[in-house]
Amino acid sequence: MGVSQLKAGSFMKMPSLHLLLFTSNTFSVIEDDAFSGLSYLQYLFIEDNKIGSISKNALRGLRSLTHLSLANNHLEALPRFLFRGLDTLTHVDLRGNPFQCDCRVLWLLQWVPTVNASVGLGACAGPSAVARMPLDHLDPKKFQCRAIELSWLQTVGEAALSVEAFSYQGEPHMILAQPFAGRCLILVWDYSLQRFRPEEELSAPSVVSCKPLVLGPRLFILAARLWGGSHLWSRASPDLRLAPTQVLAPQRLLRPNDAELLWLDGQPCFVVADASKAGSTTLLCRDGHGFYPRQSLHAWHRDTDAEALELDGRPHLLLASASQRPVLFHWFGGRFERRTDIPEAEDVYATKHFQAGGDVFLCLTRYIGDSMVMRWDGSMFRLLQQLPSRGAHVFQPLLIARDQLAILGSDFAFSQVFRLEPDKGILEPLQELGPPALVAPRAFAQVTVAGRRFLFAACFKGPTQIYQHHELDLSA
Repeated sequence: MGVSQLKAGSFMKMPSLHLLLFTSNTFSVIEDDAFSGLSYLQYLFIEDNKIGSISKNALRGLRSLTHLSLANNHLEALPRFLFRGLDTLTHVDLRGNPFQCDCRVLWLLQWVPTVNASVGLGACAGPSAVARMPLDHLDPKKFQCRAIELSWLQTVGEAALSVEAFSYQGEPHMILAQPFAGRCLILVWDYSLQRFRPEEELSAPSVVSCKPLVLGPRLFILAARLWGGSHLWSRASPDLRLAPTQVLAPQRLLRPNDAELLWLDGQPCFVVADASKAGSTTLLCRDGHGFYPRQSLHAWHRDTDAEALELDGRPHLLLASASQRPVLFHWFGGRFERRTDIPEAEDVYATKHFQAGGDVFLCLTRYIGDSMVMRWDGSMFRLLQQLPSRGAHVFQPLLIARDQLAILGSDFAFSQVFRLEPDKGILEPLQELGPPALVAPRAFAQVTVAGRRFLFAACFKGPTQIYQHHELDLSA
């Protein structure tokens, strides 16, 4: 029977067929619904042909099929759900096909244990690492068939130095520190326009950090500003606007560079890293209706970054400065005491931490030389990995969905996204961010809205860019 192609409805006039046998023909394609109408067909043998592809709905409607053979064809892969609805199958023969044992066969390996049928799979033709290996020797758990990408969504016009996500009254918010516009800008998701829009702005000339704190219906914003004049803004209830309520430590905070929120003995506190020689990094804790200095830290060291973290079940604080290696403090007796510094970490501009697999990691940003990844060993942080980072001011870890990412921003090249590979325990390159290219990135933050995940990139010499996080299934 010299048939070169099976089209949809090829057997509509033969509804009572129980067996079909095609051998040594010149098949190349089997189309969707090729066997439509054959509701009584039990045996289908398509063997020793030249089939290179088969449509995902080619076998649709064969509700009585018990024996299927696609043996000895040219199939490198089978479409996902090819056997959906074929609940009566007892024997399937797929041997003799040059299957490429990559992500395209994962669904097949997962399907075999779920059916009450004997299945002959044959051997892999490629890739070379598994060539000639029987398919039933492959472990589906070892396939890496999830990919992610970050694609551009929106631009927020003004330059920014920091970006933070927070939830208020059940809705996600973002806040940007925009020094040239002289404000902290709060953004919310517009469900009708499907983009982020401004909700409120706070006057804050030369602002470097806008740090939110939510306590029930009350919202606080710490606006850390250069040249003094850092303020606390507050909103007592959702129906009111934010208003300045307190000037923060004007004699100590002369040139803030970073602000972080932490909880100490059940109370919220802010730590503001000060980069001036005359000022000092200051811990501010809540007392009554305001936040007041609790402790001065690291005076005269020109601190550039503060990072709050927990180690061994206790609060810790890590300070990076322009004059010495990062110093680790621990909370003891109602104050921070120096615990250790970080070896082999000179000229560190900023530090950020993340947790994965029960371990605590640090991303250390260096403007000249290699930025570093370190891991806590129970007594100190030890070097795990170095990444080239000329011109970097930010090396930001972010957990987005199931992926532990770290983004290394650069003033001279594309910003690089890395992903932590659990099996290797190190960061591997994932993609570059752009276009549009980021111009002097200084901070990254992620937010989830309506089931969609977004990445904000605050830039010092260009607009803030917003990207959307996508998951790709390579086995589909």
